[in-house]
Amino acid sequence: MKAPSLLRSMMSFSAMTFISRILGLVREMVIASTFGANAATDAFWVAFRIPNFLRRLFAEGSFSLAFVPVLTEVKEKQSHAALKSLIARTAGTLGGVLLVVTALGIWGAPWVTSAFAPGSVDDPHKFELTAHMLRVTFPFLLFVSLTALAGGVLNSFHKFALPAITPVILNLCMISGALWLAPHLDVPIMGLAWAILAAGVLQLALQLPTLRRLDLLAIPRWGWRHPEVRRILRLMVPTLFGSSIAQVNLLLDTLIASFLIAGSQTWLAQSDRLLEFPLGLFGVAMGTVILPSLSRHHVTTDREGFARALDWGLRTALLIAVPAAIGLIILARPMLSTLFQHGQFNAFDVRMASMSLSALGFGLPAFALIKVLAPAFYSRQDTRTPVRAGVVAMIANMVFNVVFLAILFSLWHTPADMDDGWLQALSKVPGLHMALAMASALASYLNLAQLWRALRRQGIFQLQPGWARFGLRLLVACVVLLVVLVAGRELWPHFTARGTWVRIVHLLVLIGAGGAAYLGTLFALGFRLRELRGV
Repeated sequence: MKAPSLLRSMMSFSAMTFISRILGLVREMVIASTFGANAATDAFWVAFRIPNFLRRLFAEGSFSLAFVPVLTEVKEKQSHAALKSLIARTAGTLGGVLLVVTALGIWGAPWVTSAFAPGSVDDPHKFELTAHMLRVTFPFLLFVSLTALAGGVLNSFHKFALPAITPVILNLCMISGALWLAPHLDVPIMGLAWAILAAGVLQLALQLPTLRRLDLLAIPRWGWRHPEVRRILRLMVPTLFGSSIAQVNLLLDTLIASFLIAGSQTWLAQSDRLLEFPLGLFGVAMGTVILPSLSRHHVTTDREGFARALDWGLRTALLIAVPAAIGLIILARPMLSTLFQHGQFNAFDVRMASMSLSALGFGLPAFALIKVLAPAFYSRQDTRTPVRAGVVAMIANMVFNVVFLAILFSLWHTPADMDDGWLQALSKVPGLHMALAMASALASYLNLAQLWRALRRQGIFQLQPGWARFGLRLLVACVVLLVVLVAGRELWPHFTARGTWVRIVHLLVLIGAGGAAYLGTLFALGFRLRELRGV
């Protein structure tokens, strides 16, 4: 069976992801309006972020990047029975390990909370609430990791739509938890925690019928000694750092943000949600569809096909990520005000969240390009190179956190803030969370630079013809986009003081005008969609 083009596969994935991301924004709007930005919402985001971090680290990060190349090799070279056995053994081994991890997480919730949110220890109510919610949300890790395994299998058979739309269940459950379950609980915010647990179970159940139709659904079996499972594990261990550096950095941000002013966790979470919209819609989509393609080209020793696929990924990522970054930076406050300034989420919260969103938006091109470059190494089962790049970037991110935090604190604090010491002063100065976003963005570019240097040094990729023309088109179109958006902001400067419907209309006009200007300039300069068809 001939594989569909990369563009077609990406659009299939992105279309389903778009529905999920739209519902994700609705989810954030409902949570912001219902609960606001306070200690309780900070506690929830910590309790959700810890298993979600582990999910991205193990399931969508290192596991997927180790599993898909091995799965593709078995699929291309061995029998269907061998493929089915590999899936059963992998599911049994992964499930067994994560069952133990989940049990330890539930039992040790207070210690996990202390480790990842030490700033909440001095607030007994916030600390107890975080630990209690973590006991409910931690099993999400087990179910969603098995869901990722099933999604990896489906992706290898070019079935991208179902795995992409599966996160819709999480968003629907959280919306229901906030609007329906929360009012019936003594601690309303717990409705979100129970919603996450329910979503984990339902997401896994959604994948099973399609696996059965492919005759790949089997009872999970322990397979620690299975040769292919052991190979997946050997590839997986070093990728824990290399593939998920952004998530490690995000968790470090969670730790530091626990010492900052109340609301910082929530502002960062809202910023991350808007960043994840274009990144998940296209960046993750490209990484997802390109990994099986690169793995297949590597297995069949098709160096030219490998180079074309990777070149397609880089161009497509830049065409989408660069204008999206400009939009996030320029329109940070209008977007946040339009989406979240309702109920308990006020204009001050919008201003705070816009600071971190602008900083994260600057790093969007790097985040997206890493999603394309990393699979170039993992498809060849080279785990060392991304690991080295990831470790360096992670260490740099920690240094950047301290440096930017110190700079912003020195600029914004007042002498009165220091009455109880500098640690308490951190919890009094609003806006310091922006330092964490700045550090993450800068570290991502360092990570990208290392991957690009290694790719060129190893000689596994050569730029395809036409990059000079492509770069000129992109530059001119982005300049036009920037001018249009800045002019629009000058025309409507006071978004947070406008009514809801006025904000909606003005934001849609700005986005529409900017998008039309960008695409119009590209096409005027000779760009055509067939250039992105891929291989």
